[in-house]
Amino acid sequence: MERHKQQRRLPDLGNDPVRGLVIKLALPAIAAQLINLLYNLVDRMYVGALPGIGTQALAALGVVFPITLIVTAFGYLIGLGGAPVANMRMGEGNAKEANRVFNNAFIMLVIFGVLLTVVVLMTGDALLTLFGAPDDCKQYASDYLFIYALGSIFVILTVGLNPYITAQGRSVMSMFTVLLGAALNIALDPLFIYAFGMGVRGAAVATVISQAASAVWALTFFMRRRSLFRFALEDMRPRMGIILSVLALGMSPFIMTATESAVQIVFNINLKMSTGGDSSYTAALTVMMSALQMITMPLNGLGTGVQPLISYNYGAGNMERVKRAIRMIAVIAAIGSTSVWLVSLLVPQVYAFIFSATQPVTEIVCRYTPFFMMGTVMFFAQMTLQNAFIALGQAKTSIFLACLRKIILLIPLCFILPQFLGAFGVFLSEGIADITAGIVTALTFFIRLPKILSAREKLLSCNEKNGSAHQ
Repeated sequence: MERHKQQRRLPDLGNDPVRGLVIKLALPAIAAQLINLLYNLVDRMYVGALPGIGTQALAALGVVFPITLIVTAFGYLIGLGGAPVANMRMGEGNAKEANRVFNNAFIMLVIFGVLLTVVVLMTGDALLTLFGAPDDCKQYASDYLFIYALGSIFVILTVGLNPYITAQGRSVMSMFTVLLGAALNIALDPLFIYAFGMGVRGAAVATVISQAASAVWALTFFMRRRSLFRFALEDMRPRMGIILSVLALGMSPFIMTATESAVQIVFNINLKMSTGGDSSYTAALTVMMSALQMITMPLNGLGTGVQPLISYNYGAGNMERVKRAIRMIAVIAAIGSTSVWLVSLLVPQVYAFIFSATQPVTEIVCRYTPFFMMGTVMFFAQMTLQNAFIALGQAKTSIFLACLRKIILLIPLCFILPQFLGAFGVFLSEGIADITAGIVTALTFFIRLPKILSAREKLLSCNEKNGSAHQ
């Protein structure tokens, strides 16, 4: 009886008003992404203010960032790939299969965590050289990366398990997973960086401790009675059908994150070639990439937060609720992306101020940010609607759109434009790719959505007829 009461307190994804559900699911997810953003921003704020080495330390974290993104991408692969699958099974009334999806995902997260720890520890310094680290910041980058690699399994578990908390309608609880780590990071950064005199290494130690706390919180959640997903040895037995379905849907967020890493690497390499290894440009790029995250991460939070609502009703065949949810998040995302776009064009110096940038770095930020961020107005489509494709189980389309912005457009532009425009070409390539990919994503989504929903309705109708015929 108590178990039943606990479940009834959860949001009813199939019957509660859509507007209220979007707010309940999206706000904590957006807050979680903003809090998660603090992991990177707080580190950069503190090391950017280190006396005498602030610019080099800030550049070092920018060089390490692509490697940390790759680690995070594997967490997204399993977490954001498996959670919609589990939600669809729940919408179909198959709770046992949903739990098998969760347990198979957990095993994959552990395997990836161990493998990535070994790989990064063995190849870290070589990767930093390959990824275009300026000579005067390479040692700082190496110090940070070594310590971060030791705790990479905590990152993967936190990122990979949290979507399964959100999938149960417990978006506030998933927000606390991130809030716990971020709060610790904010408290520990000045202690390790300044009080203990560890500098850049102190930022890494604070991050690892914080991520470990978040991972423990997430793990213990699934041991509680109120969790709809529970650890079960018999459900951990690998099932190829589940593994393939998780990897297929997870490939899109994986590509979006991994290609973000690839783009930063390409940026670093081309800036080094265009400026002769001036770390001020690398530091300025770090500031601009942080500004970009200030809009991409909340929009991703909006999209992933509402995924359970979309996936559940898509699985149950309630297409009107699916359409209402998508319309609402599209409007919210458009307002948010336009707001950040205006700030970036009109007062770009605010980003340099946040990170205590030196005067040379500030001048670079003010000069190039309007071009670098000019495509953010279309991020409502590129981020939020792309997540809606994943929620609808459209693996192939979401993978293509994930590749479009970074692999097809941005990376080639980043190599071509600097040949004619120097460092300006590096920053301009981001803006052009963002506008183009956003327009294509929006057109693709609104053309394909009616066909996707219609095909699902026909499939469910056919299954009902076949079921009646067998009775």
